[in-house]
Amino acid sequence: MRATEGPLAAVELYPGVTATLALGYQAALDVLRTTETFTKDARRWKGLADGRVAPDSPAVPMMAFRPNCFFAEGEPHERLRGAVTDSLDRIDPNALRGQVERVADRLIDTFAGRGDADLVADYARPLPLLIFNELFGCPAHLGDRLVRGMAAMFDGTDPEWANQEVTDVLLQLVALKRAFPGSDVTSWMMAHQAALSDEEMLHQLVVLMGAGTEPELNLICNSLRLLLTDDRFAGDLAGGSLPVEDALDEVLWTDPPVANFAVHYPVRDVELAGHLLPEGEPVVISFAAANNDPALAGSSRTGNRAHLAWSAGPHACPAQGHARLIATVAVERLLDRLPDLALDVKPDELVWRPGPFHRALTALPVRFPPATMTTPHLAPAVLTPVVPVPAVPGSVLPGSADASGGRTWNPTAAPSGSTPAVPTSTARPGGSTRTGRWPRWSSLVAWWRGR
Repeated sequence: MRATEGPLAAVELYPGVTATLALGYQAALDVLRTTETFTKDARRWKGLADGRVAPDSPAVPMMAFRPNCFFAEGEPHERLRGAVTDSLDRIDPNALRGQVERVADRLIDTFAGRGDADLVADYARPLPLLIFNELFGCPAHLGDRLVRGMAAMFDGTDPEWANQEVTDVLLQLVALKRAFPGSDVTSWMMAHQAALSDEEMLHQLVVLMGAGTEPELNLICNSLRLLLTDDRFAGDLAGGSLPVEDALDEVLWTDPPVANFAVHYPVRDVELAGHLLPEGEPVVISFAAANNDPALAGSSRTGNRAHLAWSAGPHACPAQGHARLIATVAVERLLDRLPDLALDVKPDELVWRPGPFHRALTALPVRFPPATMTTPHLAPAVLTPVVPVPAVPGSVLPGSADASGGRTWNPTAAPSGSTPAVPTSTARPGGSTRTGRWPRWSSLVAWWRGR
């Protein structure tokens, strides 16, 4: 497309859903950083507003407006993002590293004795789920449903079911944490001075969980694929060196876990890089194409963090440090435990999942000499329901600490005056927590249009 269209190209994301794809690095930066011209507020999406895009289009759950920091601008964005960043800042990276190591060991122990595994299904998919269940105080049975719903959103399969499933799960989580707050990100956001409503909590969690599960899975798998298939890295692995940080940098440049997203809308007709961009028509950033712009040729990628895999500007990923830590530890732990890991198919036989937004493998089959469990005291990772209990002094709430006496995510005081030190909240009278089903996207679109 770059050869024929230049830095911007007209594309069709799904049937009837047209957009402009930003392929050039500089064009992408211009969109991401020029907030006075390009906005994330999807209520400006003319195609959805005038009916050209159907409410049940697979693009809608990923692109339609939600009242969270991802779609907000100006003061509303600062308020909503402040609740997110202050809460994420309370995560102790040392405690997070320890939790990733423990979860990784539990998962590896389930297949180490077999001599083969699918690293997508057996490792990279459940690992972020188990970590986020702990980080967000989410019972495992809800987290499992959440990941299935998020995967369907990214794939664009059965979008209304996917949106409904994610909504139902997160409403249950919000109700649970209103009743039983703990030392977890969900409770910290509820206790934040931004005073988020239940609806705002729901949609903040949509963006956080969406960004923290599917893309994290892809970052882990894409890094493992590179390490197992690229001679530059495979030789180092055979020699006992684990260049995981270098592999992550390479993947974030050349094979980012989210290939295309960060949808923006021109607030007026505007010309960019010789192309006229109509008001209200989506502009999608291709992180993969921008990172591989020939204009950047010759730049060293090792240790270079100028890529756009985390986006840029005021909407850049607020959890990139956490995401990188989780992926690094997950990959290092696997290679430490199974150093003779090898791909079990030819590299060109690997299959990528459909969908315009992510870069995701369907499976990553590997083989290795069977190994014994190194952590026999740990039970295999099994997703079982957690029944909430009232908070009692000295008790362990979901997400506050592990049952074996592990540390809380951050036992120290909050890092800023805007985050209360004690993670408690009071239920709002007449709040928006529902026990029934949330209206489907068609109802949301009708509300948006003033009906």
